[in-house]
Amino acid sequence: MARSRSSTSGPWRYLNPAYYLKRPKRLALLFVVFVVGTFAFWDRQSLVREYESEMTKLADEVNRLQDQLRNVEGKPVKQSTIQQQYYTSDKMMSRDAVEIDSLSKERREKVKEAMRHAWNSYVTYAWGQDELQPQTKNGVNSFGGLGATLIDSLDTLYIMGLEDEFRKARDWVANSLDFNKDYEASVFETTIRVVGGLLSAYDLSGDKIFLDKAKDIADRLLPAWDTSSGIPFNRINLMHGRAHNQGWTNGDSILADSGTEELEFIALSQRTGDPKYQEKVENSMKQFKKILPSDGLLPIYINPHSGTASYSTITFGAMGDSFYEYLLKAWIQGNKTDTVKHYRQMWETSMEGLLTLVRRTTPSSFTYICEKTGESLHDKMDELACFVPGMLALGSTGYGPEKSKQILTLAEELAKTCYNFYESTPTKLAGENYYFHSGQDLSVGTSWNILRPETVESLMYLWRFTGDKRYQEWGWNIFQAFEKNSRIESGYVGLRDVNTGDKDNMMQSFFLAETLKYLYLLFSPPSLISFDEWVFNTEAHPIKIVTRQSGTDSKLSSNPVVRPFGRKQGKIGS
Repeated sequence: MARSRSSTSGPWRYLNPAYYLKRPKRLALLFVVFVVGTFAFWDRQSLVREYESEMTKLADEVNRLQDQLRNVEGKPVKQSTIQQQYYTSDKMMSRDAVEIDSLSKERREKVKEAMRHAWNSYVTYAWGQDELQPQTKNGVNSFGGLGATLIDSLDTLYIMGLEDEFRKARDWVANSLDFNKDYEASVFETTIRVVGGLLSAYDLSGDKIFLDKAKDIADRLLPAWDTSSGIPFNRINLMHGRAHNQGWTNGDSILADSGTEELEFIALSQRTGDPKYQEKVENSMKQFKKILPSDGLLPIYINPHSGTASYSTITFGAMGDSFYEYLLKAWIQGNKTDTVKHYRQMWETSMEGLLTLVRRTTPSSFTYICEKTGESLHDKMDELACFVPGMLALGSTGYGPEKSKQILTLAEELAKTCYNFYESTPTKLAGENYYFHSGQDLSVGTSWNILRPETVESLMYLWRFTGDKRYQEWGWNIFQAFEKNSRIESGYVGLRDVNTGDKDNMMQSFFLAETLKYLYLLFSPPSLISFDEWVFNTEAHPIKIVTRQSGTDSKLSSNPVVRPFGRKQGKIGS
């Protein structure tokens, strides 16, 4: 039998496997060299990663100490733009000792380009109006003509370094924004979008026009809290101050709508020195604390006259969601002092209740949160409830080690389910809600998608707390699905059906305020809008954390430690 030819002489013989098979000692030596070399390489890589991690921590600590020194000395920050403090789109600055990887930078720029497209479409076809209808290329005043998309976009533009766009929006706020409208406004929506958006723009830029406007609209909302229980009505006429509830609630107030104003109104009192805003929301919170059951779960309807709960659904989805979110975030906003510990205590009680609603599917063991009416559980979960993984991750650090691990693990399990809301449809975009049946894992219920942010919000939180890049990958996949299915020449639209891809005709303001902002932060350094310095309201508007100490709440400083890291106060537009 003929043999295959091989080199048997010269230096090439060392590349022939047969050479070593005939010489076992040399083969063993070669194997040892390979193993030692491999270990040396990976050990060096490990040391490099550890070095980079330690340098990042050291840089953050140095900047934190510098910030404290500036506050003590009263020196203003000299950077001219947010990009100068953190980074520009193509070059990292000294804020971060180690650059984020090039892939994340590239993806961040793609998200920024998407924001430009959404914003420019709004400017072209709906300037000054509440929301853009991209298919018909016109604006619609779905919030009474308060410029909802423009105000919702202010901080996103600022954070992304879109200075010209921000300046143009600022000038519209200064010269054209008028709240004296004979319009029945939602107290909740107006607070989280308009008051929150203006306060965030003020905290970021230091431009007082935003604070003045926030005070104006908040003053118009305040009569909603003039009830016998302190629980606010949910609608109010901005011109005449008449407050009431919707007919379809039988006169009841909605839990989320009535318990999601603490961050904005407390912040407004801190920045203006006027305690009336904080007093209103904390008075209503006292009533919520009185009626909070042992499991911490309140139904979605509350009687504003008696202050008692009405028989209705318990849910972490629509009409319940952000009440629980703000219990945690009001504690964080006050810098976790004893003065605000009751918020944390209420939140922890509610999280024990949440654990009783957690179930898992078969065969894939997807974790989900049930809804509850009376003693009956319903195997349904809104996409809106996908904020919960991020909330749990944020709150996990306040527990002891064992409980913290349990809560963070639950957050990761729920995030996987929420991501599969997207993966389970032909368009790779999630429906509005999902049902769970034995042996079927999950199935889409209401099949529209209106560009919601909750899942990418949680992915951003989990990436920051775990460093696991799979959350970035999941976020990127969702972004690509939006680009493929929702982007058109004149903006972004939702889908009437995530199964067919049929498009609607609305670019929701929260797509610019939340969805794109959270995606941008998912691919940015964690020091950009650091969790140590900022807390996000439920519309993704970052609000500066200000420490609250016992005995000072009634004497709030008109000059809180709010360090604008963009321009000096009042410079824009001057």
